[in-house]
Amino acid sequence: MKERKTEYRWFWVWDFEKEEEWLNEMAASGWVLADVGFCRYTFERCEPGEYTVRLENHAYDETYVDFMRDTGAEPVGRYFQWIYFRKPVEMGRFDLFSDIDSRISHLDRIGKSLAMIGGANLLIGIVNSFGPSHLGWVNLLCATLLMYGLGRIHGEKGKPGERTQTSRIIEVFETGLQDNTAVFFCVCNTFIPPVFIELKGKCDILR
Repeated sequence: MKERKTEYRWFWVWDFEKEEEWLNEMAASGWVLADVGFCRYTFERCEPGEYTVRLENHAYDETYVDFMRDTGAEPVGRYFQWIYFRKPVEMGRFDLFSDIDSRISHLDRIGKSLAMIGGANLLIGIVNSFGPSHLGWVNLLCATLLMYGLGRIHGEKGKPGERTQTSRIIEVFETGLQDNTAVFFCVCNTFIPPVFIELKGKCDILR
């Protein structure tokens, strides 16, 4: 039987990428995820860097899980709407979101859950504020926190699109350089500053 250990950590739902990064750091150090629960992560010994770990907000769907198994990914745990997979690195790259649309769809699912729970807490908090217990502030505080998380998720949704626009502009720029043609850029209100920084970096390299 493989050696196991359990660690306890708290991650906000909108910090799922940090959670995934930590799980992969553990796998890189020789401890791969074997089970998951409320703030509980059980790891088992593996070769350092042997596995890639991914997590996804997805309703229970045995057909989807079977499909993931067919790709070589092993489901190792489920907590509420979150499912955790691991896959041997030797089987190739492991990404749950193959394009921007699938990533945005995933963020939408998280956002809808936060909006639903946050709205319910807001309503309950308002009702309880007029009751004898005066504990409505607890629900209102939860609603505020969840709305903050919803804002974080909404902000994440904008990043993939910006990244794509950046990549396209850089691709045009590099193509122009390879063809020895002049490339002109129109500076307008929609021009993304990071693009200028990356392009400037490429110009510096070419000098």
